[in-house]
Amino acid sequence: MLTVLRRYGTLIGFAAILIFFWISLPDTFMTARNWLNISQQMSMLIVAAAGMTIVMVMGDFDLSIGSMASLAGIVAAILFSFDYPIWAAVSIALIVGLAGGAVNGLLISFVGILPFVATLATLTMLSGAAFVVSGGKTISGRVIPEAFGNFAREGISLGNWGGVAVSLPNLTIVALIVAVLVWVLLEQTTFGRRLYAIGGNSEAAHLSGVAVRKLKLIAFALTGGSAALAGVMYASRVASANPTQGSGLMLNAIAAVFLGSTLSEHGEPRLLYSIVGVLVLGVLDNGLTQMSVDSNVRQILVGGIIILAVSTSSYTRRLR
Repeated sequence: MLTVLRRYGTLIGFAAILIFFWISLPDTFMTARNWLNISQQMSMLIVAAAGMTIVMVMGDFDLSIGSMASLAGIVAAILFSFDYPIWAAVSIALIVGLAGGAVNGLLISFVGILPFVATLATLTMLSGAAFVVSGGKTISGRVIPEAFGNFAREGISLGNWGGVAVSLPNLTIVALIVAVLVWVLLEQTTFGRRLYAIGGNSEAAHLSGVAVRKLKLIAFALTGGSAALAGVMYASRVASANPTQGSGLMLNAIAAVFLGSTLSEHGEPRLLYSIVGVLVLGVLDNGLTQMSVDSNVRQILVGGIIILAVSTSSYTRRLR
C-alpha cells in the first residue's frame, strides 16, 4: 500500500481532480475544445519545465527563468518595432536567453557561487533590464506583426469532432517538439546520463572524468534558452510583451518538476514526469477558473497540493 501511495499518489490525486471537475463542470470540462485550450495554456509551462528539468537533474535550479522569459518577449517586440523579420527577432531573443543561461552557468560552475544566489542575482538583473529596455510599458498594437500573433491562434486541423471544428494549436506543437528533444537529450544521450551522474554525486562524476563545469554551463544555457522560447511563445499568444509577463513561470516550473519527481523511484526529476506535473497544474487552474475561484485562492490550493504530494512521497519513502 505504501509503495503504491509513494509511486502513484500524484496520479491518484490527479485522477481525483479530473473526476471532481468532470462532475462539477459536466458541459465544459471534458470537451475536446477545452482540452485543446488546456494544452495551449500549458505549452509555455511545458517548455519552461523541460528546461528546468535539465538543471534540476543535476540537483540545481534556476530562479531567473521568469525574468528571462519576460526579457525575451520584450527583446522580440522591440526588434519588431525596428522592422526586423519575425525569424530574426525570435532568433535574437533566443540567443539572449542562451547567453543569460550561460552567465548563470559560469557564475555557478567557474566562479563557485551557489545556484540560489547566482540565479537570484540574475533574476533581479534581467527583471531590471526588461523594465529598462521596455520603459516599463507594454509593447503591443501595430508594432507586433500580425503573423506573429496569428501563429499562436492557429494550428493544425483535426477535423470536426461532434460537429465542431477542432485544431491542434501551434503552441502545443512547439511544446511537444521541445519535450521530445529534451527527453531524447536526457534519456538517450551520453550528455543526459552525465547530467544524472552529476546529480547523483558531483564529486564522484568529476573523479570519473565527467567535465562537470562544462556540462553545467551548457545545461544552464539550455535552460535559459527554453525560458526565452517560453517568453516568445507567451508574447505571441497575447500579441504583446511586458516586463512582468513571465513572473509566474519560475515557481510553476519548479512546482511541476517537484510534482513529477514524486512519481520517480528515487525522487529524481524525469522529463515525462515533469510533464505530468505540468498537466496537474494546468488542469487544476483550468477547472478552478471555470468555477470562478479567485486567483489568490487558486494559488493557495496549488501550493497545498504540491506540499501534500511531495511530503506524502517523502514520508512513504522514509518508511520503506
